[in-house]
Amino acid sequence: MENGEPDRRGARMEQVGNTQRQSPRMERERATVEVMIRRFCRDQHGDGSELCPRCRELLDYARYRLARCPFQEGKTTCGKCPVHCYKPGMRQRIQEVMRHVGPRMMLTNPLLSFRHFLDGLRRKPRRR
Repeated sequence: MENGEPDRRGARMEQVGNTQRQSPRMERERATVEVMIRRFCRDQHGDGSELCPRCRELLDYARYRLARCPFQEGKTTCGKCPVHCYKPGMRQRIQEVMRHVGPRMMLTNPLLSFRHFLDGLRRKPRRR
């Protein structure tokens, strides 16, 4: 696959060395969910140096689902998406994380929070 050429799912990937990078929008979504899960784990489960096994599982699952999102660069936030691709148990866990961390994000990560808010203003996700 060439730089910027869609992969088999239609996602635009950028080749960097031997690795591929997702679009800036998807990188931002991945970073946001990781910050939220790490904050939740630190607040609820421990010292913050490492994720507990349950939070590590949730982070791995969230990354997996984001990598396979059919909307990619055209996606809204997951909460407003018409396609709920999380298993019910995992969806409940990520909602718990977002309810806990969401209100605190403006204080700890204002830029990430603001961009996530703007991404949520998209009316309908666009398939790629």
